[in-house]
Amino acid sequence: MQQKNDGNDNNRQNLRVLIFPWRRFTIALIGSGICCLLAASVGSVSIDPITTLNITLSRLPFVDIAQTWPQSLDTILWNLRFPRVILALLVGASLSVAGATYQGLFRNPLADPYFIGVASGAALGATIVFLSGIPFATGNFSFLPVASFVGGISSVSIAYLIARKSTGTGLPTLILAGVAIGSFATAMTSVLMIRSEPDLRPLLSWIMGGFIRAKWSDSLFLLPYFTFGVILILAYSRILNSLQLDEEYATSIGVNVEKTKKILILVSTIITAAAVSFSGLIGFVGLVAPHVVRMLWGTDYRILIPMSAVIGGGFLVICDLIARTVVNPGEIPVGIVTAIFGAPFFIYLLIRKRSEIS
Repeated sequence: MQQKNDGNDNNRQNLRVLIFPWRRFTIALIGSGICCLLAASVGSVSIDPITTLNITLSRLPFVDIAQTWPQSLDTILWNLRFPRVILALLVGASLSVAGATYQGLFRNPLADPYFIGVASGAALGATIVFLSGIPFATGNFSFLPVASFVGGISSVSIAYLIARKSTGTGLPTLILAGVAIGSFATAMTSVLMIRSEPDLRPLLSWIMGGFIRAKWSDSLFLLPYFTFGVILILAYSRILNSLQLDEEYATSIGVNVEKTKKILILVSTIITAAAVSFSGLIGFVGLVAPHVVRMLWGTDYRILIPMSAVIGGGFLVICDLIARTVVNPGEIPVGIVTAIFGAPFFIYLLIRKRSEIS
């Protein structure tokens, strides 16, 4: 009888292990949704959160809500605030997923989405558009995100090729190559800025990150990259767990380490470059969110990846809300806000890492 009861207890425990992460994930999703609702409600024109929720639900199919609000509020939400909030949510989620993947792949808790040069390459691409006289947009087509996307991908691709020629994609060599290519791209950006005559404030604003130009089309462009990337990284989440020991162990259990590194680096870089192309360079999101998830819910990448996306998205939405409301009139780059929150957290991680070593 005792053995039977022990077996039932074990089964209940296993069931709780399977269900509980989804319960927490649902709670995190609700929290992120509340952040979005709050961000859409607050601004130069304040909107009651209940009204914001009703306006949102009224656009859903098969939902019939009588319009009791002015049409101007509907226009403010759907043309101005919702595009910005949704883009911030997607960018925060993208950077967080890429950051978590890089931290697992490089086995470095201080890695972030810009670890191997994507940010410097994207900044160079954007600088060329800003300072060359190329129009930002022709009709509905914008050159700025395309240039920054190509710049970020090119920078990481060159670093990867250098590392491959040197040691067969050794991760330390890839990091060093990324630092070298990133430094070169930063130097070229500085040269272009020094030799330019136009006002540099729009470029500096983009480099520090923000969503002032957000449109629905930006989110529609980013969404497929994010969705495909998260699905593919989740498919490798068990392998990421095995890589936390060492590459030899992963190889011994049948993992093709070189192929895994190629795929994860490629997917994470594409996600990051796509996000940066619309938001500019927003730091610390991809560093902070994965570590918050680790401290609260552990290091299993099957849970870490989706939870990082939710936490990072909600975090960036709130940071963008602060960025556009703390100074009135006007706004500050959201990268400043994320740095104010992220820099102390980064210092904490450094101190914690050193104490663990000693």
